[in-house]
Amino acid sequence: MPIRTQKDLPAKEILEQENIFVMDDDRAIHQDIRPISIAILNLMPLKEDTELQILRSLSNTPLQVDITFLAMQSHEAKNTSLSHLNKFYLSFDDIKYQKFDGLIITGAPVELMEFEEVDYWDEISEIMEWSKTHVTSTLHLCWGAQAGLYYHYGIKKRELDYKMFGVYAHKVKNRKVPLVRGFDDIFYAPHSRHTEVRKEDIEAIPDLTILAESEEAGVFLVIADEGRKIFVMGHPEYDRYTLDSEYKRDLGKRDDVKMPVNYYPNDDVNARPNLEWRSHGNILYSNWLNYYVYQQTPYEFIYTSDIITR
Repeated sequence: MPIRTQKDLPAKEILEQENIFVMDDDRAIHQDIRPISIAILNLMPLKEDTELQILRSLSNTPLQVDITFLAMQSHEAKNTSLSHLNKFYLSFDDIKYQKFDGLIITGAPVELMEFEEVDYWDEISEIMEWSKTHVTSTLHLCWGAQAGLYYHYGIKKRELDYKMFGVYAHKVKNRKVPLVRGFDDIFYAPHSRHTEVRKEDIEAIPDLTILAESEEAGVFLVIADEGRKIFVMGHPEYDRYTLDSEYKRDLGKRDDVKMPVNYYPNDDVNARPNLEWRSHGNILYSNWLNYYVYQQTPYEFIYTSDIITR
């Protein structure tokens, strides 16, 4: 699929080296097709890494996707340069009168804070409320999923006794739902979080349906409102070395750092980690784009008068 980004976005060059078709604005304006418009609210600290991971995950359908990156106005990013944010990101005020086919809300490293204590909670609440009327389908990831379940349904997150950190096996519960079409009975996905949303709390809400879960990691995938809201508790977009970077970053900083489970071959931290979740991650994003974004959004004939007069 052609991903449409700004010409000099750093992730563009990396994606092109991987033979992923990335289209810049100059070429896109000559395409006589209706692109899918996706906004990505990037709350992760290493924004450029997350840009690359999500764009790679969105690149596996024949659809053209027009990407808009969003950043919080009420929060000062510390790990991404201001020049990068000013050049490639918009604020909610910039786009709040627009409508989008899809919205992705990423995770954020604020799990151990109460939602209302997060400095941008009022702003993200406004965005989630806006998404009800301005977005066809919203995909919530990790903390973004916990925040969405709390905002929309009042479900609280619970602190874990230890960090859920590693690659876990999950089982599909209802394969008739298009979101999990093509999934194997058992699939793998990374988790990296200190909190959880409990199964019994989700099942208490009739509007929510659990589509996949893990005996070790708990609920993984939840759908609501016929796919207008989707909640993913892990990180299917993660690269091969993302957990490795997190683990080695935290070593020596805290006493409770444990090796990610089911990740390094023979638990050898110097070995190349196995990549066991990429195919199902790609299927998840492709199914979301196809069944809950593209097929649910009406096509607008921008050049109707030209077609009539030909």
